[in-house]
Amino acid sequence: MVPITPSAHLAEVRYEIRGALTRRARELEAAGLDIIKLNIGNPGRYGFEAPAHLREAIAGHLHESEAYGHEQGLEVAREAIAAQQRARGARDVDVERIFIGNGVSELIDLSLRALLHPGDEVLLPSPDYPLWSAATILNGGQPRYYRCLAENGHLPDPDEVEALITPRTRALVLINPNNPTGAVYPRALLERLVAIAARHRLLLLCDEIYDEILYDGTSFQPLAEVAGEVPCLSFGGLSKVHRACGYRVGWMSLSGDTERTATYRDALQLLAALRLCANVTAQWAVLPALQDAPTIGALTAPGGRLHEARRIVLQSVAASDYLDLVTPDGALYAFPQVRADHFPTFDDNAFALRLLEEESVLVVPGTSFNVPRSHHFRLTLLPPPTQLREVFVRIERVLARMALEQPQRSASVV
Repeated sequence: MVPITPSAHLAEVRYEIRGALTRRARELEAAGLDIIKLNIGNPGRYGFEAPAHLREAIAGHLHESEAYGHEQGLEVAREAIAAQQRARGARDVDVERIFIGNGVSELIDLSLRALLHPGDEVLLPSPDYPLWSAATILNGGQPRYYRCLAENGHLPDPDEVEALITPRTRALVLINPNNPTGAVYPRALLERLVAIAARHRLLLLCDEIYDEILYDGTSFQPLAEVAGEVPCLSFGGLSKVHRACGYRVGWMSLSGDTERTATYRDALQLLAALRLCANVTAQWAVLPALQDAPTIGALTAPGGRLHEARRIVLQSVAASDYLDLVTPDGALYAFPQVRADHFPTFDDNAFALRLLEEESVLVVPGTSFNVPRSHHFRLTLLPPPTQLREVFVRIERVLARMALEQPQRSASVV
């Protein structure tokens, strides 16, 4: 039998957040082990619930949800998104420049498909959320990575970003607040990045899905306000801030010069029409989500569950013999680093596998986020704080065992 050969594009595509380690975790669960899963930012799996008024809005409009909707989304939902974006300082935003999709994931793919010619380049952060890399590759593009190093607070160096630009560069992607690092970009940095985009006529793409998940007084600066007339796509949704991942409602807002973006907007509409429409039922939750009082602040404020989880992570890393961490100022993750002085030849995938098989904890290796070599791993802040404390006890045990093995390996090499 001749096997069916998959697309060659997939040879370069990775998504280890749900990859081989996750499959191994399922095998261990089937064997009866209780696995602590810290690999996915999925609030509903950790006891968080979407606000009740969002559910009520959906239930009250079920009878209006059985037909295909507008390809760009329900007008009432798009009006609410446009109003939010204008209130944040975005220019030239109206309902015709808002697109609702089945999560931001679908819209990332759609936005790059409308933009890229074969071989075009997209500037992406390293570490990145790997869907951005995958969507670039699957749409014929070439990722070009700018570093966001721990020693720089996981913030990019604008000079390094600009040095990567070639005649084939079409777009600059930002993830703010950042997944996986939790970095939140200050306005001055965004201004420099916007200036680069303006000089080189790049489209700005800003993944802002964690926009209201902030800690200890950190403020969020929307990119569209800073971008002004520079074309910018801003991405948001219900999944994280409103704890409604399963609703699969995301949106993107196109701002900036209307003449320069007119043809691109039409391409986005064509692609949106080809998939008919996004999930109609859950779109009824958009208006109350954006108009009613926010609910995430009680969770991220001191004493709130997310704030407490983050506090436990910070305390545990500070007490560790082997770990460092840049404090996450936003989002739902921490990105600890194993100290290179203890483990100069550290293999993050081998560590993650040992942690899973020896201590029943599932994390994501740093190289999964398109970092060439990494001493990092990502974990989510969603589990109960007491469970996270236990997680770091287990992490420390694995690293202590690995540290004891270091001289043995060195001696064998000699």
